[in-house]
Amino acid sequence: QVQVVESGGGLVQPGGSLNLSCAVSGRIFSIPSIGWFRQAPGKQRELVALITSTGTTNYGASAKGRFTISRDNAKNTTALQMNLLKPEDTAVYYCNAQIRTTPSHTSWSWGQGTQVTVSS
Repeated sequence: QVQVVESGGGLVQPGGSLNLSCAVSGRIFSIPSIGWFRQAPGKQRELVALITSTGTTNYGASAKGRFTISRDNAKNTTALQMNLLKPEDTAVYYCNAQIRTTPSHTSWSWGQGTQVTVSS
């Protein structure tokens, strides 16, 4: 089994910063891609940022220029540094990982989510 666990959410003032972390554990052969999605109340889940095992990144429109995704392949972790936060960034942030448990078996796993609230 595989576990995906996020941490680092919380309450921050507008203009502030937060760093989210995600750790993947269990039977892992490789993690080709890992990243973050978010879902605000009444809205669809949307892409925040993804990063491949080779370091290629893909950001959602709302994250470009303010958020930075990184990963540590040796530790099976990823981090999302969020700067210049706005009230509209308020959402539950989910880590999502594409995981190969064997060379021929791939699946996607979600974490339980971490709440980020941007408010004064």
